[in-house]
Amino acid sequence: MQTVDFFPPMVDDPRWFGRIAAANSLSDVYAMGGRPITVMNLVGWPRDLDIELLGEVLAGGLEKTKEAGAVLCGGHSVMDQEIKFGLSVTGLVHPQKFWPNGGAKLGDVLVLTKPLGIGPSTTAIKRGVAPPDLVERAMVQMATLNKAACEAVRDLEVHGATDVTGFGLVGHSIEMAEGAGLALELVAADVPVLLGALDVVRAGVMSGGCNRGKQYYGARVHFGSGVDPAFTDLVFDAETSGGLLLAVPEALAGKVVQRLRDAGTHSHALVGRFVRHETGTPVLRVR
Repeated sequence: MQTVDFFPPMVDDPRWFGRIAAANSLSDVYAMGGRPITVMNLVGWPRDLDIELLGEVLAGGLEKTKEAGAVLCGGHSVMDQEIKFGLSVTGLVHPQKFWPNGGAKLGDVLVLTKPLGIGPSTTAIKRGVAPPDLVERAMVQMATLNKAACEAVRDLEVHGATDVTGFGLVGHSIEMAEGAGLALELVAADVPVLLGALDVVRAGVMSGGCNRGKQYYGARVHFGSGVDPAFTDLVFDAETSGGLLLAVPEALAGKVVQRLRDAGTHSHALVGRFVRHETGTPVLRVR
């Protein structure tokens, strides 16, 4: 398998930015049940910016590459007005055992391995209004590989999977449900949220991705009357280096949750269930 991802900084610390960008790039391999083996750096760097800062970014990326068990083979850099960094990643997966996006089956439950809330948190960081403890929690979570989550359940029956990134929880959930020809029911109270993230949303801090998500996916989602309005915004916002969404048989749910708990993942929450989709009804229902 082959994947690539890169983006501009969302935090001020160059070493942490390198870690986060690398973890995000490696995540697509884990989201298919695979194992990364080689990576190549992709860099955009301003001509007049201290090159030692680039060394810190690359060092952070290398930390995560080594943690993943992969090998850095090289890379490519260009002069750019805006800093950008990420990885091209090559991974391995058995062709009959990879996790497809749309593989969920009727009655499967959905498991999420990291809390939501990175979108508004990083927007708050960029605007200089994020509390220091939220900054720390967000950086640690973004820099955490999905390796442990993937390896914890790789030998179990995982019907479908993806990671929660640029399209937010709503977008990636809909992608899984529509790919399977099913609908998805989410329970808002069961969805883990990064401590402090909803406070940021209530203060009016959201990225542009939230509004774009609403415009694109809004007609396919129904929210129950009791769902917190801040939560209905949060689930549309983009996540950086988010957790895995795993569609697993209900009979295996307890084992999956226990495996993830033992592996120390940030979350091991059962957040929803795949059900029949009736024509003319929203594909995603949140209550």
